[in-house]
Amino acid sequence: MRYIAPLSHDTKRLLKRIRKSSRHAQTRDRAHAILLSAQGYSITNIMEILHVSRTTVYRWFDAWEEGAFVGLYDTPGRGRKPALTGAERECVKIWGKMFPRQLGHVKGLIANCFGKTVCRKTVSRILNAQRMRWRRVRRRPRKQPDPQEYAQKTQELAELEAQHQQGDIDVRYVDQSGFCLTPSVPYAWQEIGDQIEVPSSRGGKRLNVVGFFNRENAFQAYTFEGSVDSHVMIACIDEYCKQVTKPTVLVMDQASIHTSDAFTECLPRWERHGITVFYLPTYSPHLNRIEILWRFIKYSWLDFSAYESWNALVKQVEEILRSVGTKYCINFV
Repeated sequence: MRYIAPLSHDTKRLLKRIRKSSRHAQTRDRAHAILLSAQGYSITNIMEILHVSRTTVYRWFDAWEEGAFVGLYDTPGRGRKPALTGAERECVKIWGKMFPRQLGHVKGLIANCFGKTVCRKTVSRILNAQRMRWRRVRRRPRKQPDPQEYAQKTQELAELEAQHQQGDIDVRYVDQSGFCLTPSVPYAWQEIGDQIEVPSSRGGKRLNVVGFFNRENAFQAYTFEGSVDSHVMIACIDEYCKQVTKPTVLVMDQASIHTSDAFTECLPRWERHGITVFYLPTYSPHLNRIEILWRFIKYSWLDFSAYESWNALVKQVEEILRSVGTKYCINFV
């Protein structure tokens, strides 16, 4: 019966550290095997614990006795050779940018240009290694914000956020969103051969929500089945005024319902209650943090079963709205 020779205290300590923290699973197993053998475990015991063959254990012992710690790691050149060279992988990245939704077309270009046949999974792995990810494409505003206005407003918003962090003011991001039985279809892990299907219904009712949200996930929401216009926004802010305990800045976009005559006439009255309105630069929805909240609700938190009926949708949306800040939180870093 073969065993590893007794180990010194320092050697055991280093092997334990490698077994715990190495990022390579094979290296962790090899360190574990050496420690087990030094403790008196037989090769048969090690095979059962680590689920490897006898030949594998002998090979690990040979590498340890020949190179000690060096023998725990794979040497360069082992394993399957890459299907494509470095230059070819760079070409695949370029083609991936040219045809971001057509891996089959990229696969055909590899065959035509390099004479090599690869599968779609290989193309995906190459693109992942080139720091490309399969993720949802985002819409952008039709127009770009004015550069001078954008720079000035972002600087002012940063200063407001700093005051908020110090506790001097409360910065609340305000916006409205709607929920209906036409689902926002997210990505989801699905077993090959199976398809998750979400019921969909066009038209019908729409649950509209006006929200007041800050970076600590403090949230106040008002829901309506009717449309949201300037008068509804005014009523929501009037109601929100009743719970304001410190100077508050409402950050919102320059939508027409936020800039109408009826709305702007209320600004002095709200200021007397400690509320001021800060308008974001035009065409800059990404600066409004509550937009992130709406995306989380629609694409992550709302269960597929919500689309089974109107009552199910309303019940789930209202439950999520009540639980923002406790059960449902966004980590703004």
